[in-house]
Amino acid sequence: MTYEKNASSVEGSSLSEYNPGLVNRFLKKIELQSADDNRRSNADLDPVPISKRTWRTHNYVMYWISDNFSPSGFRNAASLMEVGLSWKLSLICITIAQLITGIIIVINGMFGSTYHVGFSIQSRASFGYYFSYLMILMRMIVGIFWYGIQAYTGAECVSSMIYAIWPSFHNVPNHLPESANITTQMMTAYFVYFVIVLPMHFIPMHRLKILFTIKSITTPIVGFAIMGWVISRVPSKAELFSTETSIHGSALGWAFMSGLYSNIGTWSTLCVNAPDFTRYAKSNGSAFISAFVLPATGCLITFFGVVAAAGSKILYGKILWDPLLLIDNWTSRGGRAAAFFCAFFFLISQIGVNIAANSVSAANDMNCLFPRYINIRRGQVIVCILGSWALTPWNILTSATSFLNFMSGYSIWLGPIAGILISDYFLVHKCNYDVWELYNKDGIYRYNKFGINWRAFVAFFIAWVPLLPGFIPSVSSSITVSVGATRLYYLGYFYSLFVSMLVHYVLSYFWPAEQTMISNAVLPDADIIQAHNHGDLADENINNAFGRDEIIPKKE
Repeated sequence: MTYEKNASSVEGSSLSEYNPGLVNRFLKKIELQSADDNRRSNADLDPVPISKRTWRTHNYVMYWISDNFSPSGFRNAASLMEVGLSWKLSLICITIAQLITGIIIVINGMFGSTYHVGFSIQSRASFGYYFSYLMILMRMIVGIFWYGIQAYTGAECVSSMIYAIWPSFHNVPNHLPESANITTQMMTAYFVYFVIVLPMHFIPMHRLKILFTIKSITTPIVGFAIMGWVISRVPSKAELFSTETSIHGSALGWAFMSGLYSNIGTWSTLCVNAPDFTRYAKSNGSAFISAFVLPATGCLITFFGVVAAAGSKILYGKILWDPLLLIDNWTSRGGRAAAFFCAFFFLISQIGVNIAANSVSAANDMNCLFPRYINIRRGQVIVCILGSWALTPWNILTSATSFLNFMSGYSIWLGPIAGILISDYFLVHKCNYDVWELYNKDGIYRYNKFGINWRAFVAFFIAWVPLLPGFIPSVSSSITVSVGATRLYYLGYFYSLFVSMLVHYVLSYFWPAEQTMISNAVLPDADIIQAHNHGDLADENINNAFGRDEIIPKKE
């Protein structure tokens, strides 16, 4: 039986009404009220209404402070110092990496603060309506994987809290087999973490700024406290900063570049989906502070980590890069109380990092793939379950080196995506998009019957294919390639970003997609203002376009 749906039957109708069944009844039950089949959108995919644009400059300052001040931030310098860099060079490397990513985030985020839609909608203008779904899927997958890894770190925070309250928890026998790659203690902490974090995913994105404000106050205090305690206990302060560079010449230069690439790679997802949080900006310039706050906070938290690690070697005879391992050694009554509060605030920090950097981003992507049934809230719950349990991050981390190398190397695909987005917005279209055409599958951003912008397709593959030989050995050490391929890979993010920008611009310049070139931007606010100027009928049309009444209140 065939079924055709016309425009007048969009609201309140679905296939399930004509083809009853258990699955269809379930789908009908979970169908979003704000879903619009014509535009494949819902309330969370539509441009953010004015009432929810609540993020100001200080909120973005708090966001990045809270993102950097975490257990992961303490560990930043570890890998760099292990390959031979001094603590000073490690600080410089991390600061430069975060300065670069901060600039890219600001540049790409300008689209979000102007048009107030996220990456998943933005990508249609650059890649074509259907080709953009591949980019969205790639970003979603990496977000879910990182969510699971960060969830495990959150469970470590819970474990330290339990140790501080009940030291006997150290002696809980393990009833899980060795093949499980996780102990009974850690599984208990992991389950407690999941119970704590699950309700946090129901907080609307525009209200998450409250969580970031709390984090930005508490976690720096914890960082200063740990560093102060270490300095007060170490007998020789000079030993804290005695680490010198152990490699020289070209080996030092390429080790520095490798570290730079690795640190940029961990932020490459946020470089792509910056509009997912800049879309909530109060003004277009609110998020510009990111370019300064990111490197400043990254440098400071890395310095805390260096001091804590060097001090742990003097105090305990081994380097403890993880602050949670350090505070687990505070076993006196007062020490355990301090350890609990440190672990508690680290837990808040870790929850905020995981929600902002991974959960919301992956949920936005999932929302775009299934707009009829999944909004950001439902997407976050799905990401939480998949990342926490389906991926079993404790198994992933048993081969942490190769996996984390793969995740950092994933930037060879994310770099071209960011480059094409920036090139298309600023160079090709001169910041002029039609926001409503982005929701039209047959509109100007379809490009052709296949929904693929071939210019972006060519630029994307030219940007990452030459990096593939250097990427493979980073995952499998049994495979060797030439030194030149490896060194090109160390330059991979810069190569992929700028090559994709250049190729996309050149192809668009000589073979422009004329139908997408408009002389003036069509913004959501422009239509709202126009609606107010034309009375009730126009107001009603705009409200219908969004599928809800909160954009413009109906007049009595």
